[in-house]
Parts: sequence; C-alpha cells; structure tokens
Amino acid sequence: MIKLTLAQLNLTVGDVAGNVQRMVAAARQAAWAGSQLVVFPELAVSGYYPGDLLDEPAFLRQVEAGLQSLRAASRELPDLTWVFGAPLLRDGPGKPLENGLLVLKAGEVLLRYAKQLLPTYNIFDERRHFEPGPDVAKVLRVGSAQVGLLICEDGWNDDGAGYGVNPFERLRDAAPDLVVSINASPSHLGKREQRHQVFTAAARRNGLPILCVNHVGGHDQLVYDGASFAVEPEAGVVFEAERFVESVRTLGFVDGRFVGPDGGELERPRPEGLGAMAFYRAQIVLGLRDYARRCGFTQAVVGCSGGIDSALTLALAAEALGPEHVVGITMPSSFSSAGSVTDSEVLCRHLGITLLNHPIHGAVDALKAQFADSIGTPMQGLTLENLQARVRGTILMAYSNANGHLLLTTGNKSEVSVGYCTLYGDTNGGLGLIGDLYKTEVFALSRHVNDVAGRELIPQAIIDKEPSAELAPGQRDSDSLPPYPVLDDLLKLLVEGDRLAASEREPAEARLAALRETGEGRALIEKIARLIQRSEYKRRQAPPLIRLRARAFGQGRQMPIAAVYPGVLS
Repeated sequence: MIKLTLAQLNLTVGDVAGNVQRMVAAARQAAWAGSQLVVFPELAVSGYYPGDLLDEPAFLRQVEAGLQSLRAASRELPDLTWVFGAPLLRDGPGKPLENGLLVLKAGEVLLRYAKQLLPTYNIFDERRHFEPGPDVAKVLRVGSAQVGLLICEDGWNDDGAGYGVNPFERLRDAAPDLVVSINASPSHLGKREQRHQVFTAAARRNGLPILCVNHVGGHDQLVYDGASFAVEPEAGVVFEAERFVESVRTLGFVDGRFVGPDGGELERPRPEGLGAMAFYRAQIVLGLRDYARRCGFTQAVVGCSGGIDSALTLALAAEALGPEHVVGITMPSSFSSAGSVTDSEVLCRHLGITLLNHPIHGAVDALKAQFADSIGTPMQGLTLENLQARVRGTILMAYSNANGHLLLTTGNKSEVSVGYCTLYGDTNGGLGLIGDLYKTEVFALSRHVNDVAGRELIPQAIIDKEPSAELAPGQRDSDSLPPYPVLDDLLKLLVEGDRLAASEREPAEARLAALRETGEGRALIEKIARLIQRSEYKRRQAPPLIRLRARAFGQGRQMPIAAVYPGVLS
C-alpha cells in the first residue's frame, strides 16, 4: 500500500510566498502521516487564475523564487514526492509559458508535464497566456504504484467532444496503476455532480482509478468549493473531501483501490450533495469572506430598504463577516413606505447588526430645486426616480470612504438582466452577493435562511411584501416587469440556455411555448430580450458578483454593447 495526501488549499492569486508557505505546511503534515505522495491543485504556486499578472516579469521572478523555496523544502522531507501546478517558462515558438505540473523529490525535479487542453470558454481564457503541451503521457513510480498525471481540462475530454486530442488515450497506453489530476475547477450549481459524472465515466472507459485535487476559496467572481474526490472504475466515487473548507487528507491506495490511511474502508460520499439553497448560501458566504479578506476589508455596509434583496444581502454578510462587522443604512425618501424603516429595524435587530437612519428627502429636494434653477428644466419622472437612487448610492459610498467598509450591492439577477437598476445609484459598490440569483431564488433562499436558523432572521413581513423600488407614489415592480416567476423562466432560457439543468429547462421551455401561442406573449418575449440587450452597458459598469450558476454575468458572458442582436423569435 502507498499513502497519498491531497492538499485542498485556499491559495491566493499572486501571493506566491504565502502560497508556498501553506504548501510546505501541508507537505509536513503529509510526511507526518507517513505519505509517500502529496498532491496540490493546478497553478498552486501562483493561485488560479493569475490573468495578466503572467505578463509581468516581476511576478514571474516571484514564481521562480517560490519554486526554489519548494525545492529547498522538499530536501527537508526526502521521502516525500510533491506534485503541484505552476506557470512555467518554456522554449520554442508560441507563448512563453505553459500551465505546468512539477514533481519534486528531495530537491530534484523528477518530472515536468504541460497541460494539453487549454480552455477558452465561459470564464476560462488560458490560451491567452499559455501554450498547450505535447500529446505525451507522463508517468512516475511512487512506492509500489505507477502514477499517471493530468491537469484539470485534460481529463474532461475523454468522450472526444470538446477537443481533437484526448490525453486519457495516451495515458491509458502507459498503463499506470493510478491517475492523479490537479485541478482548478470553479463551483456553480450542479458542478460537483458534473465532475463526478465525467470522471466516473473516464475511469470506467479507461479502467483507471483517478484522484482529483481541487482548489478551495473565493477569487473575485469565482468560488472554488474544494470537494476533491477519488473514483474507481467499478465503484464510482469512493471518497470526497469537505466542501468550502481547506482539507488535507491522507488516503491509502492498494490493489487498484482507495482505502483509509490505515487500510480500512472509506466512508462513501452522499451522491446528492447539498440542496440548491444550501449550496447558494455556502458559496456566497465563502465568496464574500475571501473577497473581503483578500482585498483588506473587515467590515461591510449595505443600503437597507426594508425589501427582500437588501434583507438577504445583510443576512448573508452577517454570516460571512460576523454581525458586529456589518452596518445597514436605511435612507427613507418622501415616497418610502413606513415599513421601509420599521421592517429594516426589525431585520437588523434579528441579525444583531447596527442600523443607521439617513433620510434623503432634504438632499433630493435641494438637488431638485437647484437643477430646475440651473438647467431650467423641472426634474420629474424617471430623472427624479434615478436621482433618489443616486443620492442613496452617494451616501453609501461616503460612508464606505469615511469608515473603510466594503459596500455590497443588492441587485438580483432578474433586475440586473433587464436593467431594472440605476447606474451610480443602487449599482454602487465593490461586490454583489445575490447578482446571480433570480428573484424567485432570492425569496427561496431567504426562507431557507430562516428555516436553518429556526427563527425569523428575515422578518416574514419582508418576505411577504410586494416588491417595489419605492421611487414614485404607489410604485411596484409589476408596473414595469411581468410577474417574477414568468420573468425568471424567460431569463433562464435567454441568458443561460442549454446550460440549464433539465429540472429548470423543461418548465421554462413549457412557459416559453405557452407565451409564443399569443401575440401578447410573443411581444413580452421580445421585450425582455431587448431589455437584456440594452442593459449590457449597465452590467459592464457594475461591480463583480459572486458566480453561482453555470452562466453568470461578468467574465463568463462576454457580449458586445454597441451591436445589433438577432431577434429571439426570428
């Protein structure tokens, strides 16, 4: 039997010295556990993904210094073999770097492998910086086992659908006992199950046990859930590391099977994993916690309207950062309902966070009067509505500047999709927590938060009230938008399309088919499509949002602003 340790670490993009320190600590833990092999994620030295830091000579010098530190540390643990990813300089035509894997032992580089399949879809753009590696298999002996090596995407093309090369074919010909894949696989709804499906199929087709080691932690929009796993050809997934936390775990491998470090049976993971709402909650909390930590924030501020979006944002921020580190600001105007303040007060009392009251009607009236005097045009209608949102945004940014708080935006995916938001107003901020949740999901997650707490963290009055921006007398969201269940089904198809799971796609397609039966329905479909297209300029200027679904706004959906789009029904 050989022992191998998977080091599922929360590594920071660009913090080479810090990443190396964490890797060395995990290697020492592996050596203490008697492992012969310790495995780290893809691009562990640099963090994933460094982007155009890879074009900076100073950064590449830091990476080289980090590699030398790892070689020195491996000399201190001469019986341990290290497998990890790093950006590596290369010779020859093409890009000067490769997405590489190194194997170290006792200070020496035993093996070097370059990732063959470089993804350039959705949130990935690896071909921008890296040259693909040659179609060769790399195998080394560790103890009694021959270990084959892959890097993430190399293992996702065993069905041959995505690329002309299948690295598994060459690796199978090399006849390893075990395949180790180092990964940077970001998380979204259903991704864990997709990983299991892809690698279980590959293990069975090729007759190879596979160990996949993944990153964990939040980086800008992306969150990595960890969930490193081991799969066997016949048994399927036999081991899974914890999700959303660091995990350094030691396994045994003997006679083609993964076992516990003492040779005993492993506890099989539950196939179903987390429910959608529990997943959303864990992903957002980790995403905010790491975003704030990496950007140097310890506190957050949220505009508290008494509505469902700001209520959920506050609840999630309090969970991620601690209620003592979150401040809400209620900013009533002359159009605000009494509940906008009283519901905010109850909410913040339930959450244990500070609520400040900063009315805006005086500032709005002064600006309205000054505008009429200076410009000669009365401020009314949409202009006056947007002014209120922008005054609120200015107050929140002023508080952020004065106190060093991270301002969190509160827009949901339904609003962001159709531009039901105000630039330089409610779009102000540094991060959006719920920008990848449709409005119907915002309600569902709010109920989930209460259910888990066993009490009303978010008051039922907020969940039950009809959504409204409260920027005009008697205003309701339904004045401008169709009912959210209808809108959300349309948006899922228009924004995410075939990336939807069947459980969401089929009812949405049924809704779309019913709308197409009437002239009014067809007009609604085209209206929503136009709103999505015309709001691209707003989304381009909005803060990053935490990605939760297969296709989120931001780097995963790159659409032009000044363009003519085809009609949905054409």
